[in-house]
Amino acid sequence: MLCCISLSQSFAQRASDNWDLRHCIEHALEFNISIKQADIQARLAALQAKQAKYNLYPNVSGNAGTGVRFGRSIDPTTNTFATSQFLYQNFGINAGVQLYNYGRLKNSELVAKFNAQAALADVAKAANDVSFNVATYYLQVLAAKEQVSISEVQIGETLNQYNITRKRVDAGVLPELNMAEIEAQLASDSSNYYTAKGNYEQNLLSLRALLNLDTDVLFGIETPMADQIPVESFADLQPEVVYQLALQYQPLQKGNDLRIKAAQKNILVSRSLMYPTLTLGGNLSTNFSNSFRTTSGFTFLGYSPITGAEPIITYSGVNYYVQSPVYKISQRSRTFGELWEGWGNQLNNNFGQNVGISLNIPIFNNLQGKIGVQEAKLNLKNQQLIKDQSDLTLKQNIYTAYTNAVTALQKFNAGKKSVESAQKAYDFASKRYEVGLLSSLDLITNQNNLLKAKVQQLNNQYDYIFKMKLLEFYKGKGLKL
Repeated sequence: MLCCISLSQSFAQRASDNWDLRHCIEHALEFNISIKQADIQARLAALQAKQAKYNLYPNVSGNAGTGVRFGRSIDPTTNTFATSQFLYQNFGINAGVQLYNYGRLKNSELVAKFNAQAALADVAKAANDVSFNVATYYLQVLAAKEQVSISEVQIGETLNQYNITRKRVDAGVLPELNMAEIEAQLASDSSNYYTAKGNYEQNLLSLRALLNLDTDVLFGIETPMADQIPVESFADLQPEVVYQLALQYQPLQKGNDLRIKAAQKNILVSRSLMYPTLTLGGNLSTNFSNSFRTTSGFTFLGYSPITGAEPIITYSGVNYYVQSPVYKISQRSRTFGELWEGWGNQLNNNFGQNVGISLNIPIFNNLQGKIGVQEAKLNLKNQQLIKDQSDLTLKQNIYTAYTNAVTALQKFNAGKKSVESAQKAYDFASKRYEVGLLSSLDLITNQNNLLKAKVQQLNNQYDYIFKMKLLEFYKGKGLKL
C-alpha cells in the first residue's frame, strides 16, 4: 500500500516540474511532518473525548475461573474446610453506574471535548504556519528567478554594446581601451548572472526541502506576472478590521478560547472531589467444586468405645461403655468425566444475585479537593493570560504588518520613478555613445545604475506583495497568488 502511494506520488511529481503556489501548499499540507504530528495529537485528544463520553455509561464486566486447590482450604460450595484436592469453577457478572458525583463525569466529558477541539485548532495553526512558510519561500524564489531574467537582459545589452564597440575599434574610431572596458563589464554581468542563478537555485532548494521533496524529483515553479498577482486594497485591510477578523478566524485564538472553556469546566471537575459519590451496583455469581477422590466402599472393623464417654454400668469392678461401630472407608480417584458430575445442578443451586447502592462521603482526603480547585483556578488564570498575550502579539503584528505594507507601497511607487529615470539616462547614454560623444566607462555606469534600479524595484515589488499577503493571511483569507 505504502509502496503504491510512493510510486504514484513520484509519478505525479515527475509528470509536471512547474508547480504553482496552490500545488506547493497542498503538497506541503499533505506531507509536512509537523502537520502530521499535530494531526496525531488531535486524534489522541479525540479518543480521550470519546472515552470521557463513554464513562457516563454503566460498566459491566464478567469473570470466570477454573483451577485446582491443594492443602487446607475452604470449599466454595459447602463453605467448610477441606484438606483434599478438589476442582473448582466460578462465574460472575458485575455491573455498576455512578448516580451522582457533582457532575464529575459530565464535566470531564466537556473538558475532553474542548481539548479535542483545541487540538484541531492546533492542526489548523500548523497548516497555516506551513502555508505561510511555503508562500514566503515561493515569493523569494520568484524574486530570485526575476533577478536571473534581469541579469540575462543585462548580458544581452552588454553583448550588443560589445559588438558595436568591436566594430568601431576595428575601424579605428575608438581606442582599444573602450573594448577592454566593455569586456570587463561583460565579465561583471556574467558574474552577476551566475550569482543570481546560484541564489535562485539555493532558494529553490530551500523550498524543495520545505516541501519534503527528494532531490531526484523534477521541480520548478510557475512564474505569474507580478502585476497580475491579486492584492486587496488598503481600504479592506485596515488594521483594526483585520484584527477583529483575526480574533475570529486565526486558529491560535480559537484554540485559546477552547482551552479557557476547558479550564473553566476543570474547576468543576476538581470541586467534585469534595462531594459524595452515589453508585448503584449489582452482580450475579455461581460456583462449582468437586473432590479429586470419591468413596468406593466401607469395611466393618468391629466396635469401639466412644472416646471420653462415661461408663453406662460397672459390674464386678468392670466398666462397660457404649460401643460404636468402626468402619474403614475406601476411596478411589475420580476420572476426568466424574470430576464434572453435578456441574449443572451446582451452578443452579449456588446461583446468587446482589443489588445495592453505595455512598462514599469524603470526610478528610488530605485537602486534595480544595487544593485541586485552587490549582484549577490558577490554571484558568494562566490560560486567560496566554490568550491575552497571544491577542496582544497578534494585534502588534497586524499593526506592524500594515505599517510595513504602507512603507513597501511607498518604496514601490518611488522605485517606479527611479527605474524610469535610470532607463532614460541609459537610453540617452547609449545614443551618445553610438555617436562617440560618451565614453564606454560612462555608458557602463549608466547601465549598472539601470540594473541596480531594476533589481531594487523588483525587490520592492515582491516585498510589497508579501506585506499585503501577510495582511490577507491575518484577515483569514488564506494565501493565494
